[in-house]
Amino acid sequence: MNLLHFSPLRFSSSPAALHFAKFTPLFSSCPTSHRVWLRSRQLNRTAGMASAAGEGTSAVAPSEGRVSGAADSPRLKLEELNWDHSFVRELPGDPRMDHMPREVLHACYSKVSPSVEVENPKLVAWSQSVADLLDLDPEEFERPDFSMLFSGATPLVGASTYAQCYGGHQFGTWAGQLGDGRAITLGEVLNSRGERWELQLKGAGKTPYSRFADGLAVLRSSIREFLCSEAMHGLGIPTTRALCLVTTGKYVVRDMFYDGNPKEEPGAIVCRVGQSFLRFGSYQIHASRDKEDLKLVRLLADYTIKYHYPHLENLQQRNTLSFEVAEGDLPAIDLTSNKYAAWAVEVAERTASLVARWQGVGFTHGVLNTDNMSVLGLTIDYGPFGFLDAFDPSYTPNTTDLPGRRYCFANQPDVGLWNVAQFATALAAADLLNKDEANYVMERYGTKFMDEYQSIMTRKLGLTKYNKQLISRLLNNLAVDKVDYTNFFRLLCNVKADATVPDKDLIAPLKAVLLDIGKERKEAWVGWLQTYIEEVISSGVPDEERKVTMNSVNPKYILRNYLCQSAIDAAELGDFEEVRRLLKVMERPYDDQPGMEKYARLPPAWAYRPGVCMLSCSS
Repeated sequence: MNLLHFSPLRFSSSPAALHFAKFTPLFSSCPTSHRVWLRSRQLNRTAGMASAAGEGTSAVAPSEGRVSGAADSPRLKLEELNWDHSFVRELPGDPRMDHMPREVLHACYSKVSPSVEVENPKLVAWSQSVADLLDLDPEEFERPDFSMLFSGATPLVGASTYAQCYGGHQFGTWAGQLGDGRAITLGEVLNSRGERWELQLKGAGKTPYSRFADGLAVLRSSIREFLCSEAMHGLGIPTTRALCLVTTGKYVVRDMFYDGNPKEEPGAIVCRVGQSFLRFGSYQIHASRDKEDLKLVRLLADYTIKYHYPHLENLQQRNTLSFEVAEGDLPAIDLTSNKYAAWAVEVAERTASLVARWQGVGFTHGVLNTDNMSVLGLTIDYGPFGFLDAFDPSYTPNTTDLPGRRYCFANQPDVGLWNVAQFATALAAADLLNKDEANYVMERYGTKFMDEYQSIMTRKLGLTKYNKQLISRLLNNLAVDKVDYTNFFRLLCNVKADATVPDKDLIAPLKAVLLDIGKERKEAWVGWLQTYIEEVISSGVPDEERKVTMNSVNPKYILRNYLCQSAIDAAELGDFEEVRRLLKVMERPYDDQPGMEKYARLPPAWAYRPGVCMLSCSS
């Protein structure tokens, strides 16, 4: 199998490159034999396809709060959950059922039970909104056996546990088989609204995919994953979720900095929840093997479309996209003739939309390997993530990424394209896509990303139309002066649409974030603000209306790494209140929350030390 390896695309070193002005021309470097352009919008598109995040995901307005209909939903005991094991029922599994690390061939999963050792496990925190997704009665979290059940020590009634087989590119290099090395799926729960939710215990012990690891997780990384899963949902960004976090009562040895100084840390387990944990690498692993495994690519694609993209099962000309060719006699792309091509396009568009939303809130994933890319367009696998504090396009939260900064904030859009290319290559290897369709998948990624990113940045500025030059100048200024990204946009709404404000007073609404800048830099900011105010005035939107709109897209609270660390420090001493408090704050990141202002402050000096602002993959 000849996997394509595209060269990693890089942005300009200029700070203003975050405007992504050079993103679209970069497509000329892809092996595109033709250019296809969208002529008309999709007609009669189903509601499921219309959502960039898919059925049941968290791409909802932050103000929506609890799941629609949750108040009228049944309240179930754990024994009453409606389990449905479609993945193990419809896809081939590993005939062996032991934990021995090995290469697993001709299978999508391995049946395996949690093997983690526990000693008086304790519930640290749980998410009410995720319990609502499952129709789970809140009183179930008070059960004396709850921590035993969600540590994996006691089997859940109705569960059917397994670990998924997948591969992936890690830092641009094909790594072969990877798989769930410490995550064990309990099964899928169908709720009263017909939604399918997969439950997974992360840190539950060894699987055949653990390689040389122990299959366990530590408290610090588990707190980070639990909190960020819910914080991203609060921000309205598609993500996997987290039901609960429990400690195991046992210690795990980890070398956090890979410097030869391992130490014991408290063990913990997160129960992750998502519509599916299928990744790009789930298809790549089978495409990389012999002809017998190539059949699994089609089988897995059919399964994914059936359960997660059902609107693509029976495409017809009247309800799908219409395209025409930009020039010459080059072939058009008819997505109605190939459901796999239509599916790949939607995966690419969801991925592009997701990355654009990350850029909008300053989120850096840190490990964008293809095995960490959800085929549903969800943020998945929270390792060394970070939100921008001082604005730095080259910021990476991953110490392993420091030499090349492949996964830094500015590179995320290009890495998304690179990963989509690998996904399309896997489908093409199984004859699910032809060359033109594969190239078109990448085209759609670029178009969708630019459309989404431009829309997000326009709304963040409170404008009614996109202004490329204004945004480029702003991002350049933010980078030069290392301005706090989140607090800047939150304060920007206080700038008045008044051209008579004296130059010396223009910066006043932003003085809390424009710190220690000299005369030259003040002039640069005054110049930008003058142009910005002209744009605001021309929009005709009243100041108060604009402020409300901007505050609905510019969060006041983000899960800064130093806030996580404060909660971790307390939790490692047995105090979990800060974890629970942070969870509550991050559930409503766009709201002014009286008494919680300290969580919106600029980071203290200690926030920039290693182990806080930057972390390794060790967990």
